[in-house]
Amino acid sequence: MLAVFDVDGVVADVRHRLKYLTRNPKDWAGFFAAAAADPPLETGVGLAREWAASHDLVWLTGRPEHLRRVTERWLRDQGLPVERLLMRPANDRRPAKYFKADQIRALAAGTEVAVVVDDDPAVTAELTRRGWPVYLADWVPRAEALAEAQETDGRT
Repeated sequence: MLAVFDVDGVVADVRHRLKYLTRNPKDWAGFFAAAAADPPLETGVGLAREWAASHDLVWLTGRPEHLRRVTERWLRDQGLPVERLLMRPANDRRPAKYFKADQIRALAAGTEVAVVVDDDPAVTAELTRRGWPVYLADWVPRAEALAEAQETDGRT
């Protein structure tokens, strides 16, 4: 059975990077370059460890594929498993709710999905609509800049 977790806003605190997204134009290079310095969100890290003890943990993030090494290193540094990490392909700019719903559908074709933990209310609403078990990670206040990046820009 799978437990599917998002990264940004669930286990990684991206608030220090949001300044790059409030500029015009947005500084995507700066935003992504600062990912290695994300502080851990202890609530999310603890929850991921709990689920990993009894389920196969899959990371499903809107982070672009070019951040794979940074993300794997960051997860390892938090003592989290990194065997399965699904990331957004470079050319995929769909809203996070559609990108992630398609990924969950593919995962569920091979095994049962016990839970999907995500901080994006649009993602959790779409997954709920499609019948998936969701847990809204609400331990960090939702920033408009991050919501826009996920659902409008399709960048994280």
